[in-house]
Amino acid sequence: MGQRRSSTIARRATASAVLVAALAVVTSGCGILGGGAPLDSISVSSSRIKEGAPLPAGYSCKGTLGSPPLRWSGVPTPQTKSVAVVVDNNGAGFDGEMHWVLYNIDPRTTELGDNIAQSLPAGMGQLRLANGKVGYSPPCRADGNYRFTVYALDRKVEIKENAPLSDALQRIAERTIARGRLTAVHIE
Repeated sequence: MGQRRSSTIARRATASAVLVAALAVVTSGCGILGGGAPLDSISVSSSRIKEGAPLPAGYSCKGTLGSPPLRWSGVPTPQTKSVAVVVDNNGAGFDGEMHWVLYNIDPRTTELGDNIAQSLPAGMGQLRLANGKVGYSPPCRADGNYRFTVYALDRKVEIKENAPLSDALQRIAERTIARGRLTAVHIE
């Protein structure tokens, strides 16, 4: 019994390390991925979230609103073949805690409405997060640093069902040609 538990802990630690490495590539603040070319910039905003302000409690685990509305502009066309949205908490000590990964958004899309995670348009996909949930997993840590990052990709992301989160994040990173971010600091 002790050996099985140690094995489970070791697998989780390895998976966590791989996820953190992939997340660092995808969500790095440097603006350069892969070959070294600077990324184009996307403007990201929300009618409910203000840059640098607290995340409204309704979009946290205290509320019932689900995923917040987002809008973006500046996606390079015609190079963009799909868009991805990654929501994470990169606050100190949280090791890139993931709250949502949405991918294969039509490149003509410029916004997502309230609680879109519950009824996705055809073609979009959501990943299973480390907590086992598929879709938007509302943040709970009051002192988090919640980043809503929009990625323009040069092609759709092919992801097998139940693929590891780290693999999917790596695929997003490899295909990113532009990026923009909206950050909420803490939860109301």
